[in-house]
Amino acid sequence: MEIQPIAIAQNGFTDKFGIPRQSRETSQIETRIVFLPPYRSEDAIRGIQDFSHLWLIWEFSQVAGDRVQVADSKLTVRPPRLGGNVRMGVFATRSPYRPNNLGLTSVELLRVERTEKEGCVLVVRGADLLHGTPIYDIKPYLSFSDSHPDARNGFAEETKDYSLPIQWDTPMPEMDASMRAQIEEILSQDPRPAYQSDPTRVYKMEYAGWHVEFRVENDTVVIKKCIFV
Repeated sequence: MEIQPIAIAQNGFTDKFGIPRQSRETSQIETRIVFLPPYRSEDAIRGIQDFSHLWLIWEFSQVAGDRVQVADSKLTVRPPRLGGNVRMGVFATRSPYRPNNLGLTSVELLRVERTEKEGCVLVVRGADLLHGTPIYDIKPYLSFSDSHPDARNGFAEETKDYSLPIQWDTPMPEMDASMRAQIEEILSQDPRPAYQSDPTRVYKMEYAGWHVEFRVENDTVVIKKCIFV
């Protein structure tokens, strides 16, 4: 089966580093879902404004290498929240390294923007997607069938509330409160690779035109530099 994208995601994540590992962790961050022709017709989204949340089916388009194949014996991955040293089955994780490189994300629909150039654009919150990510399908989220409050979370339960405090070790740049909240939220989820824990190492992140450098010292994210480039 061949599938083609119906839309493209647009947001401030121009690099994979820093993208939150779960969609619920991006509550401050908005993403525009820009439809591709011929899906820019308002008919394609008729009634969508009556739903508060949506499912996005998309592609891990920047995953290095080819798709995971059974012949490669790459049927296990190392979840970052387990320290990057424990292997779990690929189908027991949300790793981007999957047989078909497909992602699934639930997002909050904030509004529908009607533009002259791009047609109807969906503005959503909670998308853990890279800028330019191809989206293959959109479906409404239904609370009466999609929500399971008593569901077990497996090994993810232990780190579901993981968050680090933020400390600014540089003069506060001139930025609006919303952008500061977005940057702090991203960093609080500790975007470092799980196998790196050197407190002296300086990490660099790009987001929405801002260049950020930080360390993680004593379980605190210390922002060393933050400039608009």
